[in-house]
Order: sequence, then structure tokens, then C-alpha cells
Amino acid sequence: MTDRRPLLRSIFDAAVAAAHPDVVLAQHLPPIPAGKIICLAAGKGAAAMAAAAERYYLDTLKLDPARLTGIATTRHGHGVPTRRIKVIEAGHPVPDEAGMKAAEDTLRLAALAEADDLMLVLLTGGGSANWTAPVEGVSFAQKQQVTRALLRSGAPIGEMNIVRKHLSRIKGGRLARAGQKAEIVTLATSDVPHDDPSAIASGPTVPDPTTLADARAIIAKYGLQIDDAIRRALDDPGNESCKPGDPAFARVTFKLIARPKASLDAAAKLTKDAGYETIDLGADLEGEAREVAADHARRALKARAEGRRVAILSGGELTVTVRGNGRGGPNQEYALALADLLKDTTGISALAGDTDGADGGAGSASDPAGAMIDQATFAKMTSQKLDPGAYLANNDATAFFTATGDLLLTGPTLTNVNDIRVILVDGS
Repeated sequence: MTDRRPLLRSIFDAAVAAAHPDVVLAQHLPPIPAGKIICLAAGKGAAAMAAAAERYYLDTLKLDPARLTGIATTRHGHGVPTRRIKVIEAGHPVPDEAGMKAAEDTLRLAALAEADDLMLVLLTGGGSANWTAPVEGVSFAQKQQVTRALLRSGAPIGEMNIVRKHLSRIKGGRLARAGQKAEIVTLATSDVPHDDPSAIASGPTVPDPTTLADARAIIAKYGLQIDDAIRRALDDPGNESCKPGDPAFARVTFKLIARPKASLDAAAKLTKDAGYETIDLGADLEGEAREVAADHARRALKARAEGRRVAILSGGELTVTVRGNGRGGPNQEYALALADLLKDTTGISALAGDTDGADGGAGSASDPAGAMIDQATFAKMTSQKLDPGAYLANNDATAFFTATGDLLLTGPTLTNVNDIRVILVDGS
């Protein structure tokens, strides 16, 4: 049987390349202002975006370097060399003290902006964890604890960010409030379903339509055990986020420069060029990883039974309700569930990966991006007597795919447009 892994990897790489800062940023950068450019960036692609902005302003437009300053806060291992914009590596998905200091420094720099300055805010996924500035009365440890509880709850990213916005001095429009004397231009890469600006990095420069009551309802919905300090903060009207009409947004522009659909379209072009009938399930899928995998497995088996040569593509961001104590992430769990459902089948291969290069994990740059499965996976399951159901029960997809050698290892990609899932069906 033909090895489809090179094609699967090419499809994933095409999706990532379509959203890389070097490709998408320069054409959207605003002109040089009368005053300074203060670049404030956050997320997994923050350093790459900052470096691309430096090349544009310093090399292409020949801006005096003294007029460019800033801070880019990114995930550990995602830094790149810069000249004028300071790069700080911080924790993700659980925030750390480096991210807290970076957020404080970012707020201070924003507050120095004057009317003739441009505050250029560059955002990619991961900014919510990278910029951590707890509200008064909430300790850093308490903020970490609620983040961990949300991560384990199975709550989608939108709900997680509603809670985080109401416990922060930088999210939910508050960065715009800090720098409101200046013109503020935000250029963002979307990592959220439906590309909601208020959800990307928890919307630091845009109005927030959600409320403290919404945040409290999410805590109750998932039965999260939280400290009294968190409960008091979510009851305090002073912690309400910035709403439409706030003066902070008088000189704010927000633009999406990369979105999941464009990356999924790039992936679809490759599958069509390879001769597959392409079924695009959309860039905004949400849900429990193993349940989505079950639906996709049914689609793949049906196509195979009908003798069709099909590529099933999907994006979005799946979730895992953690019940075991293993390691993994939603893409690996999806692939593991597929392996369990397709293990007696030939002619089907699949890849599931996070476009940022890290699927779950412990916050290391070497964490896997996801996993691939095909007939070789199934053969190793048999020879090693691996029970995918047992690994699923323990949420231990990383251990399973370490044993089979099927982890997708990319390292930091320096962008983030959610997940790319590809199932190739080569007929019966």
C-alpha cells in the first residue's frame, strides 16, 4: 500500500505556511506615525510577528530605530532574534511569573504612549496565557489554579477566555484603556472558532460583550473548585471588562490577518491536486475529541464502503474532558480514538495536529503537535498488544503514540490557526 504520510505532512505544512507571519503580516502593517511605534505582541507567534514588523519598518521603510520599541511575549521555545523589540518567553498553557512580569511591563509601556504614537498590537493564539495580570485581590497562584481547572474541565476556549478576561488587568479591552492616548492598531491571527476578536488572546484591545455574570455561570457549569478570592473577584463590579462605547476604543483599529479557513483552504488545494474528492467539514469544529473522531470515522468507513477516494478535512479546536492521569492533547486523543475505530480497516490514513506545533503537553517546545495513523499503526498495535481503549480511558495518547512511533513532531511553527485534521480514504 502507498505510504500516505508524506502527503499528510505536506497538507499540514501547507496549512501552517499559509498563516506564517513572514507571509501574512507586512501587507497589513500601518504607515509610520508622527511619533513612535510601540509594538506590543503576545502569543505563540508573537516573536516572529515582531521580527517581521522590524524588517518592514527598519529595513523596508528605513525607520529610525530609536522610534521603534516594544515587548513581544511568547511561549517558551518560540522566541526568535529581534533588534528593537524585547522578546520574553513565558508559560503556556498555564501562565508563569515571566508572563506576569511581561504583562506588567506591557501595561507600563502602553501607558507611556502619546497622541502622536502608534501602539501596534500583534496577537496570535496563546496570548491569554502569556499575558497574565491578575486583578487586585487575586494572587498569581490562584490565577494558575483556575487556569488548570478550566483546562481539565473540557470547557471550550471561548468559555475559558470569558473567565480569564474578568480576572485580568490587561484582557477584555484593558490594554486599549491603558494606551488610549495613542492610535491603536491590532493585527491578529485567529485561533478561535468563528474568529471572534474578543476571544483572540482574550481581546485586550477590543470591547468585550461578556460579563462577570457569564464568568460566574461558567464556573458553576463545570463545577470548578475555586478559591474565595476568585469568587470575590468575579462578584466585584470593578472587575467588569470594557464594553462597546468605552472611550478606550475611540482610536482603535482591529484587523484579522490570518484565519483558520485560509489555512484549511490551502490544505484542501493539496488534497484536490492529489486527486481526492475533498469533503471540507469547516474551520470551526468544536466538541469532545473522541466524539468528533467517532463521527469522522463513520464518514471515512462509509466512503470506503462506497469505493470512493476521499479526503475529509476539518479545523477548529476540540476539547478533552480529563478523567485519567496520562499525557496528550485533543489532536492526539482524536487520532487515538480514530485508531481504535479503524484498526480493522485498510486504505485509511489520518493526521491530526495543532498548527502551533504543540498539542497539549507540558508547555515544552518539544511537545508533539499531534499524531498520524495508518496501517503501520494498526500493525504495531497488534504486535505490541496495545489496547487503544485503555489508553483513551487514561487520557494517555502521548504514551500510546510514543510506543507506535506515530507522534507528529514539528517544533514551534510560530503561528496558530487552530487544528488541522485530515483523513485520506483510498477506496475499498
